[in-house]
Amino acid sequence: MKGLILSGGKGTRLYPITYTRAKQLVPVANKPVLFRVIEAIRDAGIDDIGIVVGDTATEIKEAVGTGKRWGIKISYIQQDAPLGLAHAVKVSRDYLGDEKFVMFLGDNVIEGGISELIGKFESSDHNCQIVLTPVENPSQYGVADLDPDTRRIIRLVEKPRNPPSNLALVGIYMFDEHIWEAVSAITPSWRGELEITDAIQYLVDKGLAVHPYIHRGWWIDTGAPGDMLEANDLVLDEIEHRIEGYVDRDSQVNGKVTIERGAEIVNSRIRGPAIIGEDARIVNSYIGPFTSIYHHALVEDSEIEHSIVLEHSQVLDIPYRIEDSLIGRNSEITRSPIKPKALKMMLGDHSRVGVL
Repeated sequence: MKGLILSGGKGTRLYPITYTRAKQLVPVANKPVLFRVIEAIRDAGIDDIGIVVGDTATEIKEAVGTGKRWGIKISYIQQDAPLGLAHAVKVSRDYLGDEKFVMFLGDNVIEGGISELIGKFESSDHNCQIVLTPVENPSQYGVADLDPDTRRIIRLVEKPRNPPSNLALVGIYMFDEHIWEAVSAITPSWRGELEITDAIQYLVDKGLAVHPYIHRGWWIDTGAPGDMLEANDLVLDEIEHRIEGYVDRDSQVNGKVTIERGAEIVNSRIRGPAIIGEDARIVNSYIGPFTSIYHHALVEDSEIEHSIVLEHSQVLDIPYRIEDSLIGRNSEITRSPIKPKALKMMLGDHSRVGVL
């Protein structure tokens, strides 16, 4: 069985962060989301993974490489234009052959990994398996309509005004060779894209075995700032924490906190869940719960809570707490003479902010 990760797309909902970075490489709990997807597939026993890339292909290839660091093989498939998920499957035909495969969207994070659902699919005679999860706002997702008696899929509806259920499609799909007929038979939607929901509906209409797997844990599509922060919260609370950096005697570290190699905590308080990246420095500062400070960042005489600060950024001498913020790499936030009452920011890479 092979893995297929979709890592095209421009990430417009994360602008300005993604003006200069692939959205799949934005870190959650100090690890790029794409790396978490690769590890989830590897941990399910799959060691041959193809990554579909688009405009950010060069950056993704440089970050991921051959897969050697994970003990797997990585191949790359170019999708020249973002023409839909089913189109991404279609252009991967030569790589996938007739093997069963799992397709995983490269900006999704799921609780508990995918080993169980991969095992169920491999040992079954299903032609397709889709992952569904209950959501509060189903009209914003692709939704599955299930037969109330058999629990088999009747139809899939994309962002319905009147949802037939609250079961949304998660960005994880499993297929056998019958998917090739489906992606060849469907036509572009009103968006001009080949929709994966149309391909799956084709399989349903043909009477093939499309099995719904109901995921009861959390699942996040990290395509927007609020979702990125929520994913950061959930992963920070779930991962195993460790202290490998330096914490001086005047500092306090409480709760689930990771201090990565080369990081320094000086006269500061870190309250978890939180993570401080490699070679980052926290001086005379407070880092509150659900905060990720990425590698080589500097926070001095400041307070940050429920935020993500990317690499090589500096937060210096800020008199008020920064919270609910996503701060791009190489950004600098410093103090200016006139004081505001609150700060809430989403800063792109190389930003400069003077706090009044």
